[in-house]
Amino acid sequence: MNQSPKPLPRWMPAVLLAAAAYNVAWGTLIVLFPLASLQWAGLEPPNYPQLWQCVGMMVAVFGLGYGIAAFNPRRHWSIVLVGLLGKVLGPIGFVHAALAGELPWAFGWINVGNDLVWWLPFFLILRRVWRDHLEEVEKDTLEIAEACTRIPSQQGSRLDTLSQSGPILVVFLRHLG
Repeated sequence: MNQSPKPLPRWMPAVLLAAAAYNVAWGTLIVLFPLASLQWAGLEPPNYPQLWQCVGMMVAVFGLGYGIAAFNPRRHWSIVLVGLLGKVLGPIGFVHAALAGELPWAFGWINVGNDLVWWLPFFLILRRVWRDHLEEVEKDTLEIAEACTRIPSQQGSRLDTLSQSGPILVVFLRHLG
């Protein structure tokens, strides 16, 4: 039980570090030059460019999260999951707005670099981490009879011995991570 897990492929941290660098760079550009990408996409300058700068700030913060996740994707899988959800929902929102005529289709090119290119690697990272988790759970699983002979009570008695002397209450605790 509790053997160290198999090492993850080296491409996983590399992808997360690339996503970190990209998101920090893109977010910083949006914060510093909020109108540039909007003008490139053919949009009129907004009345409140600070809203677009706020999006840039959030993108940059996600980049920091990907950088953290790169050092331990198993432990920080939730950052990758939230990032993937944003990278899926963003293009869905864009398509909805473009179909309604609220955004020009040219604006969709922003979704390619910011979102679509990361779908497959983020999904593969999450799938690998999930499969490794399931293997660990299976290795750590005990049958009830074996658990009763191997796991002592807080006083050091075996559960099978305690159960023969009278009713006992066993409390199971779980935690995330």
